[in-house]
Amino acid sequence: AGAAGAEGRPHRGRPRRRPLDAGAAPSPAEPSHGGAGAEPGRGSAPSRGPAPGRGGSESSWLQKVITDLPEPPWADFPPEVLLQMHSVGICGSDVHYWQHGRIGDFVVKNPMVLGHEASGTVIKVGSGVTHLKPGDRVAIEPGVPREMDEFCKTGRYNLSPTIFFCATPPDDGNLCRYYKHNASYCYKLPDNVTFEEGALIEPLSVGIHACKRAGVTLGSKVFVSGSGPIGLVNVLVAKMMGAAAVVVTDLSASRLQKAKEVGADFTIQVTTETPQEVASKVEALLGCMPEMTVECTGVQACIQTGIYATRSGGTLVLVGLGPEMVTLPMVNAAVREIDIRGIFRYCNTWPVAIALLASKRINVKPLVTHRFPLEKALEAFETTRRGEGIKVMLKCDPTDHNP
Repeated sequence: AGAAGAEGRPHRGRPRRRPLDAGAAPSPAEPSHGGAGAEPGRGSAPSRGPAPGRGGSESSWLQKVITDLPEPPWADFPPEVLLQMHSVGICGSDVHYWQHGRIGDFVVKNPMVLGHEASGTVIKVGSGVTHLKPGDRVAIEPGVPREMDEFCKTGRYNLSPTIFFCATPPDDGNLCRYYKHNASYCYKLPDNVTFEEGALIEPLSVGIHACKRAGVTLGSKVFVSGSGPIGLVNVLVAKMMGAAAVVVTDLSASRLQKAKEVGADFTIQVTTETPQEVASKVEALLGCMPEMTVECTGVQACIQTGIYATRSGGTLVLVGLGPEMVTLPMVNAAVREIDIRGIFRYCNTWPVAIALLASKRINVKPLVTHRFPLEKALEAFETTRRGEGIKVMLKCDPTDHNP
């Protein structure tokens, strides 16, 4: 998970936005009465009817709600654009909301459209939009500040307690045919950057933000804990930022192989070792203790390993989100002056990510291992839930399933 985040305070302010087509993955919530509370100019999703529970006729329900609706009506809202969605990646947080209905304090109380790793094509622009036009291909930053608070003023808008964020309760995501979004958080894609690369800017942004928080620079020795999609983007970014050596740990041999493919220098498949033993293996492979550790699992034992492994005076960045309470060797961290830093999503990363992709300094294409049309959303979510492959991509445009 990690990308969507699990901490923070409930949203307040204006009502939740709803996509304009309910063609989305199954909601983990109770039956819906559909389409309530839409703002002027935002439209509302058609009523979905009762959403089946686990073990029910989810596929038939999906078939009913995913229809080839015509282009929806457009009521001008000056700062927004209407998008025809193209590619949406499935994040671990999407699966968690689907299966469990909550992440930390964010609780799904009403049916919610999932999806926040997304790209699409502009088909309508609000009267206040000047930097985009119909036909532009864009990547969508899912977090949009609702007010100019103290965090926005200092450039850390991701920490704003009232921020809108796709597919974080109570805000709907963008796994649908058509979707409206604030134009300032839609970024035009260069011709040599695909829709799928545009969608992958969201997880890539987590890696950019984490590596910046860790202080990765030329010659750094970096330990990345976890080789899922977020661990892999941290490998990509750390190497791009100049890391001399990166070691990655995971339980899965296949995921560690993917880590090697994207640039990891060393890998460790963890079996029954203690955190101290894994830390010793990290040191042995690098020839020294790493200056920074990026922990991408949220698992207690892995955080413990991160503390033991990190060089005195180094930095441990917590990306993965697990249990609210964990037991850690805090005396070890304190007396060795380990800086423990959290990250919550990202901020100011889309322009950087687009520049890296356009210049071919980073290649995220190998991360996509499965593709499904939107009509097969349930199959796509089940694939992700089973841990198959790396990144599952849903194709929302029925006329174009290209990357």
